[in-house]
Formats: sequence, C-alpha cells, structure tokens
Amino acid sequence: MPESKKKALGILAIAGVEPYQEKAGEEYMSPEQLAHFRTILDAWRNQLREEVDRTVHHMQDEAANFPDPVDRASQEEEFSLELRNRDRERRLIKKIEKTLTKIEDDDFGFCESCGIEIGIRRLEARPTADLCIDCKTLAEIKERQMQG
Repeated sequence: MPESKKKALGILAIAGVEPYQEKAGEEYMSPEQLAHFRTILDAWRNQLREEVDRTVHHMQDEAANFPDPVDRASQEEEFSLELRNRDRERRLIKKIEKTLTKIEDDDFGFCESCGIEIGIRRLEARPTADLCIDCKTLAEIKERQMQG
C-alpha cells in the first residue's frame, strides 16, 4: 500500500514499525504480538536515548558566556526548554522500560485496574497504556474533578 494511502487511512508506523496485522483466530497477546510490541518499545526507547545524547552534545557545543545579557538570557531559555523536554523523555523512557518488564512478566496488554484486554489498536496508538479506555476515561474524569 502506498505511503500516502496509509496516511489517509490513519495507518502509521510507530517508531518505524508497521502496525500489527492480526490473523484470524489469533490468541490475544500471542508471542508474535508480544514480539511486535517489544520491537516498537525498543525502537522508541532507542530514539529517545539518541535525542538525549544529541541534546547533551548540543548544549556542550553551544554553551557560551555571552557578554550581552539578552543573548545570555535567550540561550538560557533555550537550554531550559530543552532540559524540560529531555526530562519528559526521561520519564517516558522509564515508562517504556516498565512496559518492557510487563512483557517479560507476561502481564502486558491487560488493564491494571479491571484486568480486561486493553486491545491491539489502543496499544498500537499508545504502547505504554496500562489502562483500558473505560478505566482511563474514568481516571481522567476523577483527575479533572480533583483539580476543581
């Protein structure tokens, strides 16, 4: 299928891995499905690690002591934004590693709250999902209510 048609249908590769095509009668979280998600998570984690390395090198290369306070403030703001992004990515890497552990423990693909199947398509969209859509929706509603 041409790339433009895949995009039009919403079929996108995650971390360079094509979406899983279920086979008729295939058991949920079969060894093939687990291997598919392990591949996605490994590739995603590697991309994030490469981005962290690039940021470190960029900050080392670009670090300068500008005499002009405006230039110095601009650089500090840029570095601050980069560090915030890397912190988010660091937390995501931890979540990916937690998910990889769940795959190894044969506990992947099931809702942590109610125990039902999360579903292949939801996991394709968010491989680190640990709640089914219903439990996630309820958790978001409760969170909004707590925030006031």
